[in-house]
Amino acid sequence: MAIAEKKKSIMITGGSGLVGRYLTSLLLAEGYIVSHLSRKQDQFGRVRVFRWDPGNQFVDPEALKGTDTIIHLAGANIGEKRWTKERKEEIRKSRVDAAHLIYRVIEENRIPLKAFISASAVGYYGSVTSETIFTEKEQPADDFLGTICREWEEAACMFEKTDIRTVRIRTAVVLEKNDSALSRLLIPARAGIFPRFGNGRQYMPWIHIEDLCRIYLKAIQDDNMIGAYNAAAPAGTTHIQFMKTLARVMNRSGLFIPVPSFVLQAILGEMSSVVLKGSRISPEKIIKAGFHFKFEKLPDALENAINF
Repeated sequence: MAIAEKKKSIMITGGSGLVGRYLTSLLLAEGYIVSHLSRKQDQFGRVRVFRWDPGNQFVDPEALKGTDTIIHLAGANIGEKRWTKERKEEIRKSRVDAAHLIYRVIEENRIPLKAFISASAVGYYGSVTSETIFTEKEQPADDFLGTICREWEEAACMFEKTDIRTVRIRTAVVLEKNDSALSRLLIPARAGIFPRFGNGRQYMPWIHIEDLCRIYLKAIQDDNMIGAYNAAAPAGTTHIQFMKTLARVMNRSGLFIPVPSFVLQAILGEMSSVVLKGSRISPEKIIKAGFHFKFEKLPDALENAINF
């Protein structure tokens, strides 16, 4: 009689966040054993939650025992607060220092980890609008987002140096209706108001939440996946094209209200670059790895994200 294959055990940091919640549901449906590292040791459905406190360099000593793969999603929300000096440091520490802590615990306890999969972002390429279509071969930008993503990925690469398969997922704007950039745009959109940020010609790379989670699933299952991968849908679009498509999908005639750059800069400061700048991102590498996007076209992605 054949011996049943042992289910892989997946540990997720940031499991209660937007991507973490959807990814947890997908992994459980696929038969994986899923655990979370969290500052609050609250039960999360069928998931066992272990306490950690990266700021104080603490991890429950039982947390990582038997873990096959770690998915590092933890990180303070880039767009939640104005980028003060203190906030920038919080954003950095929540990503970089947390990864260093995990690495130390893995090394000290000699845990035979098979893979470390880290979130990253297309901010790696910087807050810039250009005609360049960025691939994974490009160098990181030297602005705030580029620097954060570089340090984030360098922390992940520590695992690579100890022969642990390491994958970095550079994520575009995630389309999801409840807790995302799209959810914030839906608030005025439901009243027929569609803001146009700056000149509207900046590109807005995007990915549907389901496709993003399926990329993480592939990264778990495909031992040939190593290094950085862009997670952005093939169909590039500008900000104004995105807003017009959103209006059509919502069946609204749409009042497109210009929000000048100087207004956003006054309100958001340096963080305004997130919405005022943007370039196209190539998903060619993940496609060549055998991944098939379920939502390649923006109208289909928006329709599904909003209505399901």
